[in-house]
Amino acid sequence: MNDPQTVTESPRRSFLKGAAMAAAGAVALGFPTVVKAQGPITMRWQSTWPQKDIFHEYALDFAKKVNDMTGGDLKIDVLPAGAVVPAFGLIDAVSKGTLDGGHGVLVYHYGKQTALALWGSSPAYGMDANMLLSWHKYGGGKQLLQKLYQSIGLNVVSFPYGPMYTQPLGWYKKPITKPEDFKGLKFRTVGISIDLFQGMGAAVNALPGADIVPAMDRGLLDAAEFNNATSDRILGFADVSKVCMLQSYHQNAEQLEITFNKTKFDALPDKMRAIIENGVEAASADMAWKSIDRYSKDYIELQTKDKVRFYKTPDSVLQKQLEIFDQVEAKYSAQNPMFKEIAESQKGFAARAVKWDLDTNVSRRMAYNHYFTKPAAKPAAKPADKKS
Repeated sequence: MNDPQTVTESPRRSFLKGAAMAAAGAVALGFPTVVKAQGPITMRWQSTWPQKDIFHEYALDFAKKVNDMTGGDLKIDVLPAGAVVPAFGLIDAVSKGTLDGGHGVLVYHYGKQTALALWGSSPAYGMDANMLLSWHKYGGGKQLLQKLYQSIGLNVVSFPYGPMYTQPLGWYKKPITKPEDFKGLKFRTVGISIDLFQGMGAAVNALPGADIVPAMDRGLLDAAEFNNATSDRILGFADVSKVCMLQSYHQNAEQLEITFNKTKFDALPDKMRAIIENGVEAASADMAWKSIDRYSKDYIELQTKDKVRFYKTPDSVLQKQLEIFDQVEAKYSAQNPMFKEIAESQKGFAARAVKWDLDTNVSRRMAYNHYFTKPAAKPAAKPADKKS
């Protein structure tokens, strides 16, 4: 009987042994070895927006840019608000790793650190959103935001991006004509704007975007602000109000925020992190361009199809907002050293950036009136009286 240890090798074992020897020979001869590639890195994301909102579309736009630029090596899947956690629970879910990343706004985290609201819900000392992003990248804001997130124990990497245009004062039952019209008004807003409108006498309730119109429909709110003509139209504001007030200082310099779980982001290859960082800036520019196209179209549709009447916010209301924000800033600066540090940094940047902007850029109003506003027709001359 044959010894089991000397039994002829099975065909399968012989094949594996031969393959290993062939691979070793290939290396010895200088031929490249074929290594099976790993599958793509996948990330599960959530936005803070309803699936139908244009802001969720912006989140999808960013994900597609990064997915395409990595050649499929990174795959970001974006879910709408509420798919995993409520909209206001996003930052905690990203920090804990329940989600790998998310898309929202910094002011939604206002309850964790009041200074976060300075990235969007304040007069921004006259800056627009693009200037605020310039301050963030070149004026020290990025380092201050990292310091702030670390101070509250959030394990996230944050990329503010996507400059938003001045947001409306909001939707009302009748036009706002004076600051006193806010007294007792049940109003929706977020961030420092809560303090600002409370200072004007309103009873404020902070709600996510998807909850605003239903609350107005049930009478839980008298008025509300959200963001822009497209979002407001998609969310159905015109179904519950036909009066919208344009121009406000409560959120004239807001931007969106892309966040990653820091542990997962830091583990990515250097090249992939670089693609993400540059992808943020590409998406920021694209969002600004897309919003001009879409918002201007929906602004017309709201007036022509939805019969919404737009009014400019009175200067008396705008001035009152600035005066109340001064009080809010003083209160939080006294309570919160980081709030004071960030506000002073923004002020220093705004002092030169806004002055340069006001002195350099020509007003578009004259050119618009020249090309698109027809002068009133002159009355026809009366025929000269006939003399007898």
